[in-house]
Amino acid sequence: MFRITTAAILSATVVACGGDASRNGGEVDGAVTGAVQVDGSSTVYPITEAVAEEYMLANDGAVRVTVGISGTGGGFKRFCAGETDINDASRAITATEVEACAAAGVEPLELPVAYDGLSVVVNPANDWAECLTVAELRAIWEPGSAVTRWSQVRAGFPDSQLRLYGPGTDSGTFDYFTEAIMGEEDASRSDYTASEDDNVLVQGVAGDESALGYFGYAYFEENADRMKLVGVDNGDGCVLPTPETVNSGEYAPLSRSVFIYVAASALERPAVADFVRYYMENAPELVREVGYVPLPMDQYEDNLGRLEAGSPAGATD
Repeated sequence: MFRITTAAILSATVVACGGDASRNGGEVDGAVTGAVQVDGSSTVYPITEAVAEEYMLANDGAVRVTVGISGTGGGFKRFCAGETDINDASRAITATEVEACAAAGVEPLELPVAYDGLSVVVNPANDWAECLTVAELRAIWEPGSAVTRWSQVRAGFPDSQLRLYGPGTDSGTFDYFTEAIMGEEDASRSDYTASEDDNVLVQGVAGDESALGYFGYAYFEENADRMKLVGVDNGDGCVLPTPETVNSGEYAPLSRSVFIYVAASALERPAVADFVRYYMENAPELVREVGYVPLPMDQYEDNLGRLEAGSPAGATD
């Protein structure tokens, strides 16, 4: 939390004092200078912000890195318009987004950075919902759902109001959850408290005894004393998200990879290339520190090789 808070202050200072500075930079006496603009997923934000802080400290602020949160989809809109250099993404880029980038002359390079277990959570006062099945989650969240009370979820649950908290439609977490639980991306009821900022959802669940919500595992880890994890039963028994169950895939269907996307043209600038290289070299340690599960080491090495080669991203439908 200290790292993230300090980095946020550093980023805010950059916006206030150096937001209009040139992003081009270069090298002065062998030192890389310039600015790097990042936006996108709130799920990936803690990783990128931790890397940004360590990087800025390592190069004495010669490269200024700013990290925003507008959701995966909102971030891709800015990225494909050439407004940012890097997009944090909690899902893979879609075919539509690849087309939008291509139309603007932006070639995205996809770099996986960590595993995440999307976490279902309730308020600590909830002493009945220890585990929910995928079918129950689907009944709660499906479009047009009439489930408004806990007693409608399962016989024996109290007849109290059920209030829902979840990511907004620009969030990659929303896309992933709807596809994994409903079998169709973007298929969700709309009558819930939505935000692209997972911190807002944490506050909502922590302050509402009737709450049920979902967001990335790292946000639960940071706030484990303010909420309770709910296990998910995919047909093989109840499983809680942990680094071990996420890494093994046992926590199904809510385990996933998260990414950063870098514009190939941005990599021509020394500041961006240097920052992304630092990201891949230090991700294994920093990913773990902020509550995510690191990829196998050979994946980061592969990323470094692809970074040098400039291999473009793929796309999902």
